[in-house]
Amino acid sequence: MAGCLARGLRRGPALPLLGALLALPGCETMGNLGRDVFGGGPSQGSPGFVRGFLGGVAAEDPAAALAARQVLSAGGSATDAAVAAGFTMAVTLPSRVGLGGGGACLIFDPAKGGTDAIMFLPGARPASPQADRPAAVPLLARGLFALHTRKPVRPFEELMAAAEQAARFGTEVSRGLAADLAAVSGPLFADPGARAVFARPDGRPKGPGEALAQPELAASLGQLRLAGVGDMHQGALARRLDQTAASSGSGLTYEMLRAALPDLLQPFERESRGGDRIAFLPPPADGGVAAAAAFEALRNGATAEAAAAQALAVAGTLRRQGGDPAALVAAQGLPPWNPPALPASAGLVVFDRTGMAVTCAFTLNNLFGTGRMAPGMGFLLAAAPGLGQVQPPLLSAAIAYNPNLRAFRMGLAGSGQEAAPMAVAWPAAQHLLNRVLPAAALEGQGGPGRTQLGACLNYLPGYPDRCVALTDPQGSGVALGAIDN
Repeated sequence: MAGCLARGLRRGPALPLLGALLALPGCETMGNLGRDVFGGGPSQGSPGFVRGFLGGVAAEDPAAALAARQVLSAGGSATDAAVAAGFTMAVTLPSRVGLGGGGACLIFDPAKGGTDAIMFLPGARPASPQADRPAAVPLLARGLFALHTRKPVRPFEELMAAAEQAARFGTEVSRGLAADLAAVSGPLFADPGARAVFARPDGRPKGPGEALAQPELAASLGQLRLAGVGDMHQGALARRLDQTAASSGSGLTYEMLRAALPDLLQPFERESRGGDRIAFLPPPADGGVAAAAAFEALRNGATAEAAAAQALAVAGTLRRQGGDPAALVAAQGLPPWNPPALPASAGLVVFDRTGMAVTCAFTLNNLFGTGRMAPGMGFLLAAAPGLGQVQPPLLSAAIAYNPNLRAFRMGLAGSGQEAAPMAVAWPAAQHLLNRVLPAAALEGQGGPGRTQLGACLNYLPGYPDRCVALTDPQGSGVALGAIDN
């Protein structure tokens, strides 16, 4: 704020103080001060309430990025915006994100000068002889509600509105969803519920720009909005999932759903440079530890190829025998791991004008989960990890911050199966350790990894005009550096 005031006063002594403040582009919500004094303009909770610097968002789906930006524009926090984006992706990118799945998020709070991790991975469960397509215990709704408890500004029910409306009134098939449909439409369309939503009348998969309406999903979202997310675990939706377990082949029971809860954990942190720290997703999201291993390898001069191999070696060791993550990251000579096909995921990064930041990775533990819709409920069930051929995903995300300044520096989320850890580690190391600018830091990692990135070159709070949001050009995402004049 002091920097904004100083720049405003340098505009000329003839400007009154309030006029100088209102004239500042890029300073935090100075236009709001004039509205508070003189009235007029959109009310809080409406897009356009905040003027000037809003923050930034990068998401693997365009509609989700827009939903998050609208929340920031309406005065919401980074956690509010991430909740809105998460629910929207459950509608517009249901191949990777859904009410039947889950994920994991990191949150940086400048008030405490540190980070937390909220873990809501689609839950493992016992094998069941009656389940021919064992489904993971869904945790997305409860996980996003837990995220919302970290410095919320807007009501949770309000944040679900964009997703519910998109499902009810329809949206367009994105390039990312169309590519996923083209890859697995054959087995996916064996399920009548999935075929009804994602297929054209001639049986071919819908393509980019085609209409996608999901009335049953809209009804489920409406039920969660009205009854609360607990309804998925101990209410009407939970009972329906239990009652339809046999027809869906899910094997889900009311008891499994009721017992499933998100976890609040400490991230896995490493030193960066210049007093900065970088927080990674902790186990059981072993992709975070894998990203930390690659980050350390790159710090020590490893090539991208060697760093990627070290990341997989650490993840493979964790899966085979467990162990102390810090010791494994520092270990040499770990046996290589050539993983089988790993699940798809989707990334999200949001930061707001106060310097709060959220990074998330979401998954259904398989592209389109089990490939079956929850009967009458409109969402795909995630595949149960550890049963049959289903491996847990390498969920990868990180936040860099300065604990002394209590300021945000960089947020990253990676996707791309086994390449997800490097999608986080490579640009983080390039920017934080080698001072490569964020856009250039996205280049050179190799492989199919995709990165969502937000960075503030001189920290936030502090210098919002030096903040950027970027999406990997290899993917189909959108980044919105939210400056609203």
